[in-house]
Parts: sequence; C-alpha cells; structure tokens
Amino acid sequence: MKPDQLPLAMRWPAQQRFDSYYPGENAAAADLVRRCAQEADAAWVFISGAAASGKTHLLIAACAQAGTHARGAQYLSLRNLRQRSGDAVRALGGSELLALDDVDAIAGDRDAEHALFDLYNRCFVEKSTMLFAATRPPAQLGMVLPDLVSRLSSCAQAKLKPLDDVQRREVLRERAAARGIELDAAALDWLFARVERDLSSLTALLDRLDQESLAAKRRVTVPFLRSLLERQG
Repeated sequence: MKPDQLPLAMRWPAQQRFDSYYPGENAAAADLVRRCAQEADAAWVFISGAAASGKTHLLIAACAQAGTHARGAQYLSLRNLRQRSGDAVRALGGSELLALDDVDAIAGDRDAEHALFDLYNRCFVEKSTMLFAATRPPAQLGMVLPDLVSRLSSCAQAKLKPLDDVQRREVLRERAAARGIELDAAALDWLFARVERDLSSLTALLDRLDQESLAAKRRVTVPFLRSLLERQG
C-alpha cells in the first residue's frame, strides 16, 4: 500500500495539524500553506526558517489537511535520504500535494538537484501542488543548478520567525492543558531555566511528563519536574 493510501491517522502525527500550530508572527505563512493543502490552483510555497521554527509542522499539517479534501499527499525529508538521493526524488510524484522538507540537504549534489528540477517540472505539468522547506531561501542554499534555484525562487516565499519565550510558554501551557496537565507559572519558570526551549524538545518533554505523571498519579510540580529530570540524567 502506498503512503498516500494509508489511513490518515497512520500517516500524519496527530500533534502536527493547523489547529495545533501556534503562528506567532507567521500567520500569513500558515495561510499560504493551508491554501496549498486545500486548493489545486494555489501558489506553490517555499518555506524558510531556522531549525525548530515550525517548518515540518506546517508541511505535515498541509498533508493531513489535503487528505480531508480528498487530495492525496506525500511528505519526504530530503535530509533522511542516505545514498542515491536522486533516485529517491525521482520516485516521487502521483499525488495532488507533494511536500519536500530539508531541501538544503541536497545542495551541491548535482544528481539530486537535477532530479528535483525534473520533479518540479513534472509536477507542474501534472498540476500537482508542491511545498518546499529549508533553513534559508533558495538563492542562499548553495545549489549548483541555476535553473533549480530559479524554479524554487518562483514559488511564493514564506520566511518563518521563531517564537519568543513568552509565546513558547503559552504553547507549552496550552498543549499541556489539552492533555489534562496543569503547568503553573512556577513550573514553567523552572523548566525554561533548565531545558532546551525549542518546541520540538518541549513537546518531547511534555510527552514524558504526560506518561510519568499518570504513572505516578502526581501533579506536575517543581519537585516532580526536578525528580524527573534527575532520573533522565
């Protein structure tokens, strides 16, 4: 069974949806991506932003949203390709929406760049929609194929701004509340002084808090957090 034929819940992580995306100053970018998911004639979008700025969340959310509109979707992180990445890129296609993450990972790989250029042109002819994400805009990726840079630069450009600490605290508090976990100001202050503050790390920590607090049948307090992180090492 192909990935775009799998049941929606099996394909796309439930926590990566538009309704769980906290936009901060990125509401316009999120709207562009949402349109890609829902509208066959929407502009293709190239998302750039630092690590943990929400690029992958938006791409996965778009794939999930496309499924609710009876549109097949594929997602691939080019950073996860090992050898013969050009062949892997050439094997893609056939879906209404194709989301390619970590495009910068193939910069300098001529075969992979040519494969992406060909895929771009093929999707354009087939009227598929493409979404791209990388740490920097196309012209700054170090691509060796000028025609590929030109194609990627022709997409609507969406640059994500990272959330500040106040916004990250609010995201963590809301996501915890959705799980029935109350994180008061003291607990948040203690956490943000001691753990990585990017949303990926915070969400992973929240997963563990959820499991540990249920198992111990304890509220999430500063002593509980201190004990958890000490055991985590």
